[in-house]
Amino acid sequence: MIEVGILLPTREAVMSGRPAVAPMLALGEQAESLGFSSVWVGDSLTARPRHEPLTLLAAVAARTRRVTLGTAVLLPALRHPLVLAHAVATVDRVSEGRLVLGVGIAGDTPATRKEFEAAGVPFRQRAGRCIETLDICRALWKGDSVSVKGRYWTLDGIAVGPTPHRPGGPLIWWGGGGPTALREAARGHGWFPIDPRLEVFEDGWSRVQASAREAGRSPQELTAALYTTIVLGEPAKAQAELEQFLSTYYTAPAAAMLKRQACYAGPADGCLDWMARFVERGVRHILIRFAGAADQMTQLERAARELLPPLRRLG
Repeated sequence: MIEVGILLPTREAVMSGRPAVAPMLALGEQAESLGFSSVWVGDSLTARPRHEPLTLLAAVAARTRRVTLGTAVLLPALRHPLVLAHAVATVDRVSEGRLVLGVGIAGDTPATRKEFEAAGVPFRQRAGRCIETLDICRALWKGDSVSVKGRYWTLDGIAVGPTPHRPGGPLIWWGGGGPTALREAARGHGWFPIDPRLEVFEDGWSRVQASAREAGRSPQELTAALYTTIVLGEPAKAQAELEQFLSTYYTAPAAAMLKRQACYAGPADGCLDWMARFVERGVRHILIRFAGAADQMTQLERAARELLPPLRRLG
């Protein structure tokens, strides 16, 4: 079965001057009641200010019972591995093992460079720090005493408690389509790019699967997902809403963002046809971000009626 999740509008809420958490928790609860499989949150300190993701997911975990909870995506390089391992383990305990840690190394933009500088992290080290941080987290999540002298971090006989609910820690999915993301996705449990081009997805997923086989793992252990942004509705109006959202959110021309991100605006049947092409190439989990903050609940309920039943039949 194809699983479908939603992204909570943490960034949009801050942008609109309405950062109250209650509406987002209600959206997460409603997503679960309507049959969505997962609820996700994004991450940024200063580049795109929003709610702290792990804290918010703990609140969503307390208000739900079934849905997977995930980060899309967390930037491990901005965190100390001991602090990150502890926080993640606690959220996994709160959710009773429902956490998926979606991670990435961060794109190269002026705002992101400034964000890393503000956090005291050299931007050029972000890939190496991300990988080393996650490796240390994995070791700490086993519950054993950890001693490591890495390139960036040193621990001497340190253990973290509690350990995660899921033995060994939460599933790790990698976002992005660069060489590092593709290589590390094969070591983790999933891959969810944002690129709109089918051929790019197909090539990337083939590379991830091949790397997994080379490492002696079955590709069946990995989940191929897709991060999308959609507006359902009359085509011209929906497209205008999508473009307005993209240009405002990214402070960049909408046309440029449409070339880089998997987006759809229009009626549900067209959205299904578009998503089905990715499903045919291996996607098994679709993450939906509804463009804008004002009409999230209406979009959620419409997607539940018009997208969920046929998407399930695709699987």
